[in-house]
Amino acid sequence: MIAEFEARILTLIDDMVERASDDELFAGGYLRGHLTLAVAELENTSDRSPQAVSAAVARSLEKAIQAGELSPRDRALVLAMWDKLFHQANAA
Repeated sequence: MIAEFEARILTLIDDMVERASDDELFAGGYLRGHLTLAVAELENTSDRSPQAVSAAVARSLEKAIQAGELSPRDRALVLAMWDKLFHQANAA
């Protein structure tokens, strides 16, 4: 299930390339790495739910934010994009 959920999100990111703004492309690309890392971490756990993926991505993003990787504007962009992608993939 976790691989299917990851694939749905990655497909959503890929599908927006043709029409996305530069900001959306940045956020999607940035999230791709965090999603892949989160899924890899969850592969060895018993909870492979979409909610577990969301929590793992949130933890990964929080570490990046605390490390100063994102400006406040970029942070808002990435967090909003993650929320949108998660809800779209979860509804599919």
